[in-house]
Amino acid sequence: MSNELIAKGEDRLIREAQNKFVSRFGREPRAAASAPGRVNLIGEHVDYCEGYVLPVALPFKTVVVGDFNNTEECTIVSVLADGQELSSSFPAPTVAQLKPGPSSWINYVKGVVAHFPRKVHGFDAVIVSDVPIGSGVSSSASLEVAVFTFLEALTKFEIDSVEKALLCQKAEHEFPGMPCGIMDQYIVTLGRKDHALLIDCRSLESTQIPIVTEDIVILVVNSNVKHQLTGSEYPQRRAQCHTAATLLSLPSLRSARVELLKDLEDMNCDELVVKRATHVVNEISRTEETANALRNKDFKRVGELFYQSHDSLSNLMEVSCPELDQLVDILRSSPGVLGARMTGGGFGGCVVALVNKSQLSDVKKNILSQYNGNPVFFECQPSEGARIILYNS
Repeated sequence: MSNELIAKGEDRLIREAQNKFVSRFGREPRAAASAPGRVNLIGEHVDYCEGYVLPVALPFKTVVVGDFNNTEECTIVSVLADGQELSSSFPAPTVAQLKPGPSSWINYVKGVVAHFPRKVHGFDAVIVSDVPIGSGVSSSASLEVAVFTFLEALTKFEIDSVEKALLCQKAEHEFPGMPCGIMDQYIVTLGRKDHALLIDCRSLESTQIPIVTEDIVILVVNSNVKHQLTGSEYPQRRAQCHTAATLLSLPSLRSARVELLKDLEDMNCDELVVKRATHVVNEISRTEETANALRNKDFKRVGELFYQSHDSLSNLMEVSCPELDQLVDILRSSPGVLGARMTGGGFGGCVVALVNKSQLSDVKKNILSQYNGNPVFFECQPSEGARIILYNS
């Protein structure tokens, strides 16, 4: 791997992964790829209802380097942010049908290998990432898409980007067992610098929305409350939304209008089903309006829609938590903040806010002095999606 390649973008992670690969496997890697994390600006818990979502790719990355090993065994080493190493092996799909194992990080890797459209022989790989885990910025999709893109580089077989996102989503459904929507894998694959991506989760069409933020900062605040989305909370809400659509004789809540919500109430159906449907129908509308406001550089309106979204997620979808609510309340009362909302699946993770750049320092001080937890801040510069760093020669 040339110094020129190492000098690009993800240089520290690439160098760390390369060095670990050489020390562990005794040779240079011959293929490398990366994929980012993401933050969703708005459009939460609607992707599995075929709604609109508006995420951006983050500058945090997962890097995968590796090489074929002339065997039919795949050996993966993952280096965590604290330096801890995890290692696992499984048979190559050329000699065995891959199946999910006990709950573990390796299921994400195994699922991608199993769904790669070409049979893959044995390989060794090292994974290094600085995408925060369990913080609502999609470390799982970053891992899946990075591994898939690495396999494209390793096998010299690339596929359509949307198809890649769909296969990574399928891998997450079947191996870790997480019934996620398409948003995470889509934005991680197709993100563009200085743009948000308006994704139609029904047609799978997308539109790049320029974000011009000379005086505005997209601030992401990690609550440092960890969540596990392999529990029942996420599948329950997805099922409740499906129930609402079925009761309304609709293929999904994407087709619902606000007036139809009264029909659900008249049916005397479960109150939670009505609340979930109310959130979804209005959140889809908010997302479309946010995209238009960004086009017009109307950040004041974007901020108002952020607050509406958070209140709905907290009170109707009920996926917030005291820590996220406290962060949003602090931001709501801080001069210079245009809007804030929880982002991600919920039950912990991050808050995203629009902040006047000149008042950013004071906003951070307010949070540090008032928040009961240990927040971590990062300013979000919309970044590029997955890419191949080095092709197998």
